[in-house]
Amino acid sequence: MKALKDVEVGDFYFKRKNYKAALDATKEALYYKDNDAVASFRLAVCQDKLGQTVSEEILRQYLKILPEGPFAKESHASLERLGGRK
Repeated sequence: MKALKDVEVGDFYFKRKNYKAALDATKEALYYKDNDAVASFRLAVCQDKLGQTVSEEILRQYLKILPEGPFAKESHASLERLGGRK
């Protein structure tokens, strides 16, 4: 239940482009539910928007959970930009 609430809070802030708050809420959500694909992708986007190093591990986690998911193409592109393998 806690993870779901944190995902909702993260989504709220993400949609309002408050990436720092979204990052914090999403990290908390992933602490309780580490296999949430969309939260994993959003975490990587927040890291990028805040000028932080984007975690290849997080992008790979998304692709492991949803290899053909709605953000798969963007995840692959981000990994390529980071110099990672698909």
